[in-house]
Amino acid sequence: MTTKTQNGHVEKSEQEWRAELTPMQYAVLREKATERPFTGEYDHSFDPGTYVCAGCGQPLFSSDDKFDSGCGWPAFSAPVDAEKLDEEHDASHGMVRTEVLCSRCQGHLGHVFDDGPGPTGLRYCINSAALKLEPK
Repeated sequence: MTTKTQNGHVEKSEQEWRAELTPMQYAVLREKATERPFTGEYDHSFDPGTYVCAGCGQPLFSSDDKFDSGCGWPAFSAPVDAEKLDEEHDASHGMVRTEVLCSRCQGHLGHVFDDGPGPTGLRYCINSAALKLEPK
């Protein structure tokens, strides 16, 4: 049973997540997997709109902040609102990175790096499977 807690978080059972998400979405959002580079639906898409969390629908990124970083995943210079993202230290795979999570459902989105364009200097490197585009 889906539950929305007092703080607005979405909590679902593993069975509910598996029923609602594709296998790739589940692997990325719930198991912190990563798509192979250059394979995601939104890597080279620049259609106008808002990218929302594929797990809970929370607005995360605007197409206005999307850029082609050449990294193989959709890249954004800023979220629509910093409150929509949580960050965690990630020392997996022999490197130190900052993991980016949806603040509402705690779904794994990708990572943020400090090698992006101005004015933020950030590159949010996000898995396409973690996103859904709501066209303008």
